[in-house]
Amino acid sequence: MGGTKRTEVSTPSETAKIVVESFYAKDNNTLKKYTTSDGYDSLIMIQSLVPDADNDASVTISDEVIETDIAWVKYSSNYDSKPGIFKLVKENDQWKVTNKGPREKGPF
Repeated sequence: MGGTKRTEVSTPSETAKIVVESFYAKDNNTLKKYTTSDGYDSLIMIQSLVPDADNDASVTISDEVIETDIAWVKYSSNYDSKPGIFKLVKENDQWKVTNKGPREKGPF
């Protein structure tokens, strides 16, 4: 009985952490893998305004709420003074960061 090798990220928090780290590292191949096309496009627009990171992003997840196929993750990083919130959706059994609607607040 061989164990299955886990290659996909399984939780919204793990996905959010990878997205923040790849965003600041400007690793856009990884960023694209863990975002929806709308989420990717909006992050790339913001990323062009961010100076190159000197160090790896240190990401802390402070809250996570999962509502079936939608999740919300509150995080902070050493590059931003206030916490951020990601909305994630399940796409092909993989959590991906997507855009929040204009008035969408989420659970926190």
